[in-house]
Amino acid sequence: MNSAPARHVLILGGTTEARRLAAELDGDPALRVTSSLAGRVAEPRLPAGQVRIGGFGGPEGMARWLREHQVDALIDATHPFADTISHNAARAAAAVHVPLLVLRRPGWVAGPGDRWHPAASLEEAARLLPDLGERVFLTTGRMGLAAFAHLTAPSFLVRSVDAPQPPFPPRMEVILDRGPFTLEGEAELLCRHRIDVLVTKDSGAGATAPKLTAARDAGIPVVVVQRPPAPRDVPVVRTPAEAVAWLHTALGRHTSG
Repeated sequence: MNSAPARHVLILGGTTEARRLAAELDGDPALRVTSSLAGRVAEPRLPAGQVRIGGFGGPEGMARWLREHQVDALIDATHPFADTISHNAARAAAAVHVPLLVLRRPGWVAGPGDRWHPAASLEEAARLLPDLGERVFLTTGRMGLAAFAHLTAPSFLVRSVDAPQPPFPPRMEVILDRGPFTLEGEAELLCRHRIDVLVTKDSGAGATAPKLTAARDAGIPVVVVQRPPAPRDVPVVRTPAEAVAWLHTALGRHTSG
């Protein structure tokens, strides 16, 4: 008797959680796993299984890809701030009736001694800076530097994986680096560059969390850009293990329906 064909799972995102999920699912003979990376990083860490790199061409293009490649389940494990691709995925999945799950790591939570200033956007973060400090450690990613390009008084230390492209602040030094980072290293960096304010996104990643502890220990205020909400009416889990459990249930229901 012939075995049933493998079910096709598409994972969106190059996050740590996406790679862990791909590695766990790749060993299942009942599944065929494809990971989709946006291609914004020059040398991404490739996950297990098949990989495609590049955009889809909006929700219509993604829906077409899902249909043409016979995708049975879609898991959005993109960065918590990749709201455009997340909403495109929701529209595409709904259009072709493919089960969709959002995998999002938990956000950071302020503790005793933290001097956090929440901001709803990068633009709001930029408006807060003049009252908080003059030497800014900016860790919001190279794609969002335009929001700070008009600020001529502060000096910015920018850390990103790849070199940023203009527009960006006129007084800027760039460090090309990739986490995980250590508390000792972050504390030394803040001291050496005489940083007096940190700006970061609430990515929730443990690999980049030491900068928050280092800022607290140094008494430095932190502007935390709040993450956008996940698409409405889409289930959300926090761990790859929860995503695996959802997937088995979703594919079972899909098969029987």
